[in-house]
Amino acid sequence: MFKVENLVLEPNWDKVFPQNKSVNHQKVTFANRFGITLAADVYMPKDYKGKLSALAVAGPFGAVKEMSSGLYAQEMAARGFLTLAFDPSFTGESGGLPRNINSPDINTEDFSAAVDYLSTLDIVNPEAIGIIGICGWGGFALNVAAIDTRIKATVTSTMYDMSRVTAYGYFDSLDEDGRYALRQRLNKQRTEDFKNGVYQTAGGLPKVEDLPDNAPSFLKDYVMYYMTKRGYHKRCPNANGGFLATANMSLLNTKLLSFAGEIRNPVLMIHGEKAHSLYFSQSAFKLLKGDNKELMIIPGAVHTDLYDNYEFIPFDKIESFFKANLK
Repeated sequence: MFKVENLVLEPNWDKVFPQNKSVNHQKVTFANRFGITLAADVYMPKDYKGKLSALAVAGPFGAVKEMSSGLYAQEMAARGFLTLAFDPSFTGESGGLPRNINSPDINTEDFSAAVDYLSTLDIVNPEAIGIIGICGWGGFALNVAAIDTRIKATVTSTMYDMSRVTAYGYFDSLDEDGRYALRQRLNKQRTEDFKNGVYQTAGGLPKVEDLPDNAPSFLKDYVMYYMTKRGYHKRCPNANGGFLATANMSLLNTKLLSFAGEIRNPVLMIHGEKAHSLYFSQSAFKLLKGDNKELMIIPGAVHTDLYDNYEFIPFDKIESFFKANLK
């Protein structure tokens, strides 16, 4: 077995959603190919027969497993799957230094490492493993689905293409000159970080009381999720100082969805009709090929409704999709 760091994990239930007593829960750790130990929550139905289909779940970008990914994982376990919600490298309870940074390569690998772990469990059918990627982790989910043929079915929910939004800005508003200025700013920050021996953080989301009245609606939606009792978690980067100021440098020169058109296994993409981010899913869906791909648009839903709002998250559809494709 790969060497696993001795992480200190919170022993008590500290999720932002209530515990479902019909589902068993335990914390686990496993290593990815970069030697980083990932912390995860495993959820499984208390009553089951035979080997289970399994799902690895991650996201949103800058969140932790105690939030949306855990909510999705617990709900899908209640519907008969063994599920695993993990903290990505460098965040939450997972290992990796420096803290609160990201990498398109390492974070894609995190999903495959979760599949490694699930594939070796005695109670899991290794030929029936799927993944769910929420928000920015929807883009990583499509990226890994194009690489890892062990993933038999993929769901993205309220998907962000993090490489596109980093390089081109919101609504593709950043041109080549804008990217050059961004690179200049990030590299200047690298020099300052090295000189000071401390990594500068980007700042994270504002508090509710500091949110300007003229803030974009999607920023207000983020604040009302991450910075209120609804979704706040003490280990969440977005709510506690943010990622490092230079965290997204590699995303500037990386296109996550370059090989999305070569995904052969089924994909279900879910997005809100009123989400500012809908264009990410619409564009990504056009890249997909085959008759086993579907884009489901949820009427009236904004981006963060698909984080935790049971009135909008189509769990029945997700359940039927995986049961049809994980056999």
